[in-house]
Amino acid sequence: MDVLSRFMVLAYCETGIGTASEDVEFLEPALNYVAGLEPSHLAEFLDLADVHHVLVRTLTVLGAAAGVAGNDRMGEWCAERLADERAHIQHSLGRLHAICEALESRGCPVSVIKSLDHWPDLGSDLDLYTTAPQGRVEQVMREQLKAHPIERSWGDRLANKWNYRVPGLCELVEIHVQFLGQTGEHSDMARRVVDRRVKKEVGGLVFRVPAPEERIVISALQRVYRHFYFRLCDMIDFAVLLEREDVAFPELRRSADLAGIWPGVATFLALIQSYVESYGGEVSLPREVLDSARSRGVGVQFAGGFLRVSKLTAAHLYGLQLLRAGRHGDLRAMARLPLLPPLAVSAVVAHGITGNDKGIW
Repeated sequence: MDVLSRFMVLAYCETGIGTASEDVEFLEPALNYVAGLEPSHLAEFLDLADVHHVLVRTLTVLGAAAGVAGNDRMGEWCAERLADERAHIQHSLGRLHAICEALESRGCPVSVIKSLDHWPDLGSDLDLYTTAPQGRVEQVMREQLKAHPIERSWGDRLANKWNYRVPGLCELVEIHVQFLGQTGEHSDMARRVVDRRVKKEVGGLVFRVPAPEERIVISALQRVYRHFYFRLCDMIDFAVLLEREDVAFPELRRSADLAGIWPGVATFLALIQSYVESYGGEVSLPREVLDSARSRGVGVQFAGGFLRVSKLTAAHLYGLQLLRAGRHGDLRAMARLPLLPPLAVSAVVAHGITGNDKGIW
């Protein structure tokens, strides 16, 4: 994970060295490490990159570094893997674009959330948010796209989301309907995901995606309020977003405050800054963000294959969110947020007994 993080931060984040031939020579020690791996260990390294949604970026940097080092075998191997990955991703993008257009044409405004943040990589499933009623979404997915819904977990039902298996598409399509959050507690902020969406060209296709501010809020919700861990792609994606896109921090705070999660959003960004800077990159954040962040000195810890957020930090943020809901009379959040701890406990118990939390989380 250390080598993988070094590759990604140095090649893609601010002050990073890039992938030009005159730059990647600085990655020679890391390349030598990868080139010296046994085949089984190399497969594990790339599996880790895949799990963290940075496989295409890893192969790109490895291939460039191999070219500089004159390692033709490694360079050719990377090129072959890249061609396969890019072909698969382009196919998935084409199907995703068709799904979005079908929904739009039937009065279901959609925004692609999370999945396209990882470009040139792609997420493990394809996430959409829509303000349309579920009945209309279901009609389009079943009748026009011949998709089949899969069984929903308790968490899916609370969050008001559905997963579909679409013909010709390996990834599941996950559609969040009208609400966001693990318990579907967010309504006003959720509507902004469509109201403020922007167009983004990816792989030669134009998609509607959330504005940068809502992209940050959605990922903060996922990482520090639901899963309690980061993938490496989160660190890289949002370091790059902060560098290359015009993030309006007052608008970001407005969106986060609507959801009652400004401290969590600030913590999310501060953790990214800390991690990227530990590998030689830079992430510039306003003082207001840093002052609002919780547990800035703790950072994340690599455990169980992911970059883990402190449970104490997560519990503190959850408590602040619940307290804010009470102060502002947010009845939906007040009714739903208390369901999160028993849901999480049930998932842990189920995982301990059966080895997974299928049907619950």
